[in-house]
Amino acid sequence: MDIRGSNIVVQYEGKEALKGVSIEVNKGEIVTIIGPNGSGKSTLVKAICRSIKIDEGEIILEDKNIHSIPTKIIARKLAVLPQVKSVSNDMLVEALVSYGRFPHLGFGKRLSKEDKDIVEWAMEKTGTIGLRDRNVITLSGGERQRAWIAMALAQKTDILVLDEPTTYLDISYQMEVLELVKELNKTLGISIVMVLHDLNQAIRYSDRIYVLKDGLVFDHGDPCEILSKETLKDVFNIQADIYEDLQNKCPYIIPNKIN
Repeated sequence: MDIRGSNIVVQYEGKEALKGVSIEVNKGEIVTIIGPNGSGKSTLVKAICRSIKIDEGEIILEDKNIHSIPTKIIARKLAVLPQVKSVSNDMLVEALVSYGRFPHLGFGKRLSKEDKDIVEWAMEKTGTIGLRDRNVITLSGGERQRAWIAMALAQKTDILVLDEPTTYLDISYQMEVLELVKELNKTLGISIVMVLHDLNQAIRYSDRIYVLKDGLVFDHGDPCEILSKETLKDVFNIQADIYEDLQNKCPYIIPNKIN
């Protein structure tokens, strides 16, 4: 098991954003967190990444409490693609991807041949090799996300955490990014934790789903089993029809009415 969170409580200004959430991510799994706005999805991801302090509970990363692991070691085990990202206007793609090697650099902070080979490998894996000399700000939405994923991949971690990786992307770019995530999981065995808003994408691209509501885990399990009409009504406040996607061997949801 890569990650185990037990009874996680996070408070903001006296209010509990997470009220005792437990989550497990097994090695080589794609786990997606879904839920309505304000349910605690991004808070949970930030807690897992140690970006915020938890008030109660514990998070275990590869058999060690995450708060006992030095920051540099965390960065060698867990790569994070946050929801909000920014770089300088003159940043080139290859330079951005190179940042993924920083947790591994020794004294002098200079890239070795091995580091440069890994940067090259990460760009090849994400289809960004032809963009290496492009300015990040000139890329399309899908290209930009692939460049950021290449940077995370260059960290050479076993776990990749993505907070809403498809936000603000057109549908074709959304599929492009999620297909890339799926391929990296399948070919490299990387464990994936991600937050998604689109329920049909969550069903199609996940091994397991955690459904959050009001800072609690409402349900979790196989995507083909847990997203029932009752869950859609109780959690997302919608009535929907559920059909079977024969090509991808999973259900798909068509909302038809606000509850």
